[in-house]
Amino acid sequence: MNQQPAAAAPPGGAINFLILTGTSGAGKSHALNFLEDIGFFCVDNLPLGLLTQFADLCARSSPPLSQVALVIDVRERASLDASGTLIQSLRGAGHRVETLFFDADDAVLIRRFSETRRPHPLSPDGSVSEGLAKERRRLEPLRNTADRRVDTSAYSVHDLKAYLQRHYGGAEDAKQLTISLVAFGFKFGVPLEADLLFDVRFLANPHFVPELKPKTGESDDVRDYVMADPRSEGVIRRINDLLAFTIPEYEHEGRNYLTIGVGCTGGKHRSVVVARALAERLTAAGHRVELRLRDAHGASPGANHQQ
Repeated sequence: MNQQPAAAAPPGGAINFLILTGTSGAGKSHALNFLEDIGFFCVDNLPLGLLTQFADLCARSSPPLSQVALVIDVRERASLDASGTLIQSLRGAGHRVETLFFDADDAVLIRRFSETRRPHPLSPDGSVSEGLAKERRRLEPLRNTADRRVDTSAYSVHDLKAYLQRHYGGAEDAKQLTISLVAFGFKFGVPLEADLLFDVRFLANPHFVPELKPKTGESDDVRDYVMADPRSEGVIRRINDLLAFTIPEYEHEGRNYLTIGVGCTGGKHRSVVVARALAERLTAAGHRVELRLRDAHGASPGANHQQ
């Protein structure tokens, strides 16, 4: 492994580096284009080996750059292996670095490649599935250390833009932690992006009540049924207490977002009730909260990748 020079201290102040990586076809290029639209200086396919030199150039630019987004080149294996050291060098120099790992189900990615009729960059003469398998092995270290994993299996381009707008659309907004609550069904797979997961399958299940089965946890009668189980209030209170303790620590760490998954069997009844109750309590406590009912109205396309 080549020894990389440490990044220079930023004379014009710390730079916010947003490093985009992940599987080909998962949305990195669309994300980069949108980030450019909202004021980021963007670079596509930067070899990781040039990262520290590039950071020095950004810090010495006039005027200095404050927000930089870049997609790293997956074809350079040696630099990928040294990614942790390179990123830590930037942080050690006083810069802020976030890594976003974009991913999607293989079936979704293969369909996207078919629609664009482009070869996979790691398998130009072979199958897309072979290229994806090779790419996943190569990107495993970055996936494991990413600050945020974004599953775009069920995202349209507009959904992706909305996601980025929420998290990076305003400098002032970015200073506040965004808490995203995702109600989901375990039978459709856990959300890849979740930082914390809570399993509420032990609560009374409206699925077995004929008049409640077709409804969701958004309806009052389903909510009343679930909350009539005395364990419901207990688990909601204890999760809320845990979050009240941990959220300030996440904020102190400088995190911009926290994704909390709440799961039941199908993601339609119990998880929705609990996630909604948590969202209400967190909002009342002054936090910025998003609520997503992933499977309440049917499984999202591509949601079953982790069955």
